[in-house]
Amino acid sequence: MRILFVLEHFHPYLGGAEHLFWTLARALVQEGCKVAVVTTRFRKGLSKEETLEGIKIYRVDCYNRYFFSFFSLPVILRLTPDYDIIHTTSYNAALPAWIAARIKKKPAIITFHEVWGRLWWKLPYASFLERLAFYSWEQLLLRLPFKRFIGVSEFTRQALIEAGVSPQKAIRIYNGMEYSDFEGFEHQPPKNFTFTYFGRLGISKGLDLLLPAAAQHLTQHPNHQFKMIIPTYPKGMFDKIKKTIQTHGLEEQIRLLHHLPRKQLFNEICQSSCIVVPSYSEGFCFVAAEGVALEVPIISSQKGALAEVVAGRHIAMNGQSIENLATALNKAASAQWKYKMVQKFLLSDAVNEYITLYKDLTSK
Repeated sequence: MRILFVLEHFHPYLGGAEHLFWTLARALVQEGCKVAVVTTRFRKGLSKEETLEGIKIYRVDCYNRYFFSFFSLPVILRLTPDYDIIHTTSYNAALPAWIAARIKKKPAIITFHEVWGRLWWKLPYASFLERLAFYSWEQLLLRLPFKRFIGVSEFTRQALIEAGVSPQKAIRIYNGMEYSDFEGFEHQPPKNFTFTYFGRLGISKGLDLLLPAAAQHLTQHPNHQFKMIIPTYPKGMFDKIKKTIQTHGLEEQIRLLHHLPRKQLFNEICQSSCIVVPSYSEGFCFVAAEGVALEVPIISSQKGALAEVVAGRHIAMNGQSIENLATALNKAASAQWKYKMVQKFLLSDAVNEYITLYKDLTSK
């Protein structure tokens, strides 16, 4: 089986989608598949072509992921004849992947991590024109005749169907994790209550609520701490975060960490009282799934797939607002947790379901 992935971002880029395809691609190689990835060269120090753990990676020289939709097409067209199926993802990689598959008569599938629909019009940190462009682009992708649309949770699969995708084409394959990665870590919360946000900087992540709520909580509890484990890109969003921290005078109570190796990241999470996930929507949420696997309590908005993924000790925000998040932080500080049975999302299950899908489509 020969699979060509077309992805706007790939390892070592930090994000849930990137983590999914990095783990999936490595697992497919171990299963004996030939795997290649066409992606962006988002940093100058990255090689244009290299092989990592058996995965051949081709990086297109465009630092802006929106240009990837156009500049990647020649590379994809050149590689497509050597592969059995093209697997892409929302958003900017999907159109060139579909065009190349159509021209070369290869089956193409798309994994949708999230379907926002009208939510685009409600999210912060975006202008009217940006919202219009993103909403229109999403609507275009939903109407392209991919062989299958994969939702990474039941919530996302249902969102695909509600957006007009045929129920016969919309399937659910949960993102998978290798739970052996979490062995040897133990939750050891610090003496002073410390809440942690980790993950990428995105307009849907609820950061516009998190920082004011954190300021409110930390003002009331000067001995409490807040850790943010975030990338320094995109630069515009990172600069906004730093400015907001300065505006609220939180420099002494917020600890910023960046680009941590996975072992150090897990250690930092385990040395937190809880994780905060105040997202407006989540298609799956690796942050929540990893927190559950590490047995660290979670405060979440319960939006989107968070209701499926968040388990163990947790607190649900009672609505998407600064006040409700601040209230949830106060509850967490006094250990007012609820409990839900834990469900595991095994990488082996995801790999087997994808391989079954690849074989089904290529045999037809």
